[in-house]
Amino acid sequence: MTHFFTSHGLPLLFAVVMLESFGAPLPGETALIAFGVLASQGHYSIVVVIAVAAAAAIIGDNLGYLIIGRWGGRRLFERWGFLRRRTAHVLPATEQLMEKHGGKVVFFGRFVAILRYTAAWVAGIAGMPWRRFLFWNAAGGICWATLVGLVSYYAGGAAADAIQRYGIYAVAVVGGAVLVFWGITHFGKKWLESRL
Repeated sequence: MTHFFTSHGLPLLFAVVMLESFGAPLPGETALIAFGVLASQGHYSIVVVIAVAAAAAIIGDNLGYLIIGRWGGRRLFERWGFLRRRTAHVLPATEQLMEKHGGKVVFFGRFVAILRYTAAWVAGIAGMPWRRFLFWNAAGGICWATLVGLVSYYAGGAAADAIQRYGIYAVAVVGGAVLVFWGITHFGKKWLESRL
């Protein structure tokens, strides 16, 4: 299985990140982390991994912006009465938010799991100009791919070196660090959501 990922993995990385960015429930960030670790082991160039992930994120978000946001969103809301009534209250506030802070929402949305794709939909539905969306989306996609790719590249290399040097004890320490990181991000996200 590892041979498949080391031989044919970049198209798979592109597809998973692009489809997640469009809105499919796929682990795009996890795939980028895995390929960052593979790059740290010499299977790929980290520059190529980052470029593939960034391009996939930008393309996927733009497809979501156009297909779901611009072409489908408002028509879907207007088609069914219960959605029309609900959006009559929500849509004006959303449009105001996107007009004032749309760039920030699109840029920082790339770093939050659910917002990773819904920010593009909302930008399209709210009528955010495409050039403005593209600029902030590209900036967010490039920064996200670079940050996650480099962290996984350097952390992956450090973990592999530690395991090679210190054996099973290093596995326990790395596993503990991963659990602590997961706990902080998981519970921190819940705390942040409760404050908003």
